[in-house]
Amino acid sequence: MNTRMRRAAVAVAAGAMAVSLAACGSAKESGDKADSSKSAAAKGDNIKVGLLLPENKTARYEKFDRPLIEKKIKELTNNKATIQYNNARQDASLQAQQVDTMITDKVDVLIVDAVDAKAIKNSVQKAVDAGIKVVAYDRLAEGPISAYTSFDNEEVGKTQGEALLTALGDKATKSSKIVMINGSVTDPNAAQFKKGAHAALDGKVTIAKEYDTKEWSPDNANSEMETAISAIGAKKIAGVYSANDGMAGGIITALKAAGVSVPVTGQDAELAGVQRIVTGDQYMSVYKPYAPEAEAAAAMAVALAKGESLDSIAKDKVSSGSATDVPSVLVPVQSLTKDNIKDTVIKDGVYTVADICTGKYKSACDKLGLK
Repeated sequence: MNTRMRRAAVAVAAGAMAVSLAACGSAKESGDKADSSKSAAAKGDNIKVGLLLPENKTARYEKFDRPLIEKKIKELTNNKATIQYNNARQDASLQAQQVDTMITDKVDVLIVDAVDAKAIKNSVQKAVDAGIKVVAYDRLAEGPISAYTSFDNEEVGKTQGEALLTALGDKATKSSKIVMINGSVTDPNAAQFKKGAHAALDGKVTIAKEYDTKEWSPDNANSEMETAISAIGAKKIAGVYSANDGMAGGIITALKAAGVSVPVTGQDAELAGVQRIVTGDQYMSVYKPYAPEAEAAAAMAVALAKGESLDSIAKDKVSSGSATDVPSVLVPVQSLTKDNIKDTVIKDGVYTVADICTGKYKSACDKLGLK
C-alpha cells in the first residue's frame, strides 16, 4: 500500500472510530435520561416533596399557602407523597441551610418561596446538581429553576395605584401628595408591585416621599410613615400607597397618631386588613386567590418528581436574570374594597362573616350588610 492510500485508510478508520465514540456518547446520554425518567416513573406516587416558605410575619403563608399546597400534593399522589416543610422566618441564611437539609434528605422536588431571590441562586444550583427539580413559588428565584407560579405582580401594583386614584376622586391632582411605602428590595415581587403602581400614579399625583421597607416589616413601615408625616406635614398628605396589609397596619397607626385619615392601600387580604376595610381605616387590599397558585405549584412539583411534562399545567413562560422561558402559571388578582367583601373572600371561603365581624367590627359589618 502506498503512502497516500495508507493515509486515506487511517483517516477513514479514525472517522469511523469518532462516529462510533460519538454514537456511544449519545447512547449513554440517552440512556442516562431514560434511566432518570424510568427512576422517576418507578416512584409512582411515592415521591418526597420539600416545601420551603419564606417567613411567618405575613399571615398568609402558614394559614393558606402551606395547607393548600400540602392538601393538593396529597390529592395528586393518592395520599402517598411525603412532604418535608420548613419556614425560613425571613432569614436567607437559614433558608440556604434548609435547602442543604432537603438535598441531604434526597427529596425528589423542591417548592421554594425565596426569602432573597438572588441569594437563593447557589442553593437552587446545588439542588439541581443533586438531581432535584426546583419550583419557584410566589417569588421568581434566581438559578436553574424548572417551573414558577405567582400572580401578575405588575398588575397587582397597577391595581393598587388605580384604586388609590379612585379613592382620591377629584383630589387626584398633580399637586396631591402621596407617600409610597414599598416592599423589601430582596423580594423581586416588590419591584414589580412598585413598577405597576408607578405606572398608575406617575403624572397624576405627586410622590412626595417613597420608601423601600426592609423585610416587609409593619414596624419599619410605621417608622417610615412617621418620618414622612414630619417631612411633608400631616394635613398635606392625600393618600398612602402601602404594598401590603401588614405594612398598612403600621402606617395607619402612625396616621391615627397624627390625627390623619386618608386612603391607604394594601395587599394579601389578610384578616386584619379586611377588618380595617370594613371600618374604613384602610381603603383596599388586593385579593389574591391562593388556591389556584398553591395548586399550580403542587401540580408542577408532582409532575416534575414523576418525570412528566408540564405542558398541560403551565401555559405561560417567564425569564429571570438566570433562567429563560421557565414554564409558569400566573394567577390574576382582584381589588378588594368594602363593596365586594361578600363576593370575594367570603364567597371563596377564605373567611366567614363570623371571622371578620367580631366584637368591635360588628356594627361596621352590619352597615355593610355582612350578617
